[in-house]
Amino acid sequence: MQTIALPAAARAAILAWFDAGTRDVPLRGVRDPYAILVSEIMAQQTQIGRASATWASFIARFPTVDALARAAPASVIREWRGLGYNRRALNLHRAARLILTEHGGRVPSEPGVLERLPGIGPYTARAVAAFAFGRAVGPVDTNVRRVLGRIVGGRRQPVARDLQALADDAVPHARPADWTHALMDLGATICRPARPRCGECPARRWCRFAATEAVAPVVVSAARRPSFTTTSRWLRGRLLDRLRDAPDEAWVQLAGPFGAHDAEAIDRALRAMAGDGLVERDPSEPLRARLPVA
Repeated sequence: MQTIALPAAARAAILAWFDAGTRDVPLRGVRDPYAILVSEIMAQQTQIGRASATWASFIARFPTVDALARAAPASVIREWRGLGYNRRALNLHRAARLILTEHGGRVPSEPGVLERLPGIGPYTARAVAAFAFGRAVGPVDTNVRRVLGRIVGGRRQPVARDLQALADDAVPHARPADWTHALMDLGATICRPARPRCGECPARRWCRFAATEAVAPVVVSAARRPSFTTTSRWLRGRLLDRLRDAPDEAWVQLAGPFGAHDAEAIDRALRAMAGDGLVERDPSEPLRARLPVA
C-alpha cells in the first residue's frame, strides 16, 4: 500500500487548536510513570471521570510499584471496586511484581518492553511511553483512529497497521503527550462518530472526509440489549462486591439468589472467576468462596 502521512501544516493547525483551549480532563497533569500506568489501565474500559476517583484512592493505598507488588491480591481487588472488568486489577498487580523483579521497580519506557507486561497492549504501552517518558510514539485509541483515519482516508479507513505507522510518524518529537491529547480532544469534541462538526475542525483544509460532497451523519442503530442485571457480568460484579465486604481471608456463602441468577448460574460464574484468579473456592463447598490471599 502507498505510504500515507499527515501533512505538517495539518499537525501544526491541530496543535494550535489544542493550545488555544483544552478540555479539563482528570489525571492529565500526572507525571509519575507508575501513576500514569495505573491510570491508563483503569481507563482501558472505564470512563476517565469515573476512573479518576478510584485512581486517587488506589494510589493512596498503593503509592509505589513496590507497595502494589507486595500487596495481597485480595487488597488490590477490593481497591478496584466500582471499575468493573476486574481482571485488569490482577493484571496490574502481576505487572507490578514483574516490574519489581525484572526492572528494578522502575516502569519501563520502551513500548515493546511494556507490551510484555500482563494486561498491556499496543495502545497502553504507547500511552505510558508518550505521557510518562516523552517517547515519540502515537497511541491509537478510538478517537485518534477516527481523526487520523478521516484526514488521510476519508470514508475509507486505513488498515490498522498503516494507521499505527501513520500515528507514530505524525508525532512531533518535542510534544508527544500534547499531540496525543490534541487528537483525543479533537475526536471527542469535533470529529465525533455521528454528526461531526467539520466546519469547526482545525484540520478541515487537509481532511479527505470533510472534502466529500456531503458529509452525512453516521447513523448508529440502537439495537435492543438484554437487561444488564441478567448478564453474567452483572452477577460477577455482585459476587465480588459480596466478597469485598467480607473480612480478610473469610469464606463467604454465595448460594444466592442474586437477582434472577440461581445457584447453577452462581456456580458457573464462580468457576469462571476462579479460572481468572479473581476468587478462591472452598473445595468442600463450591458455593463458598473468598478473595485470593496470595
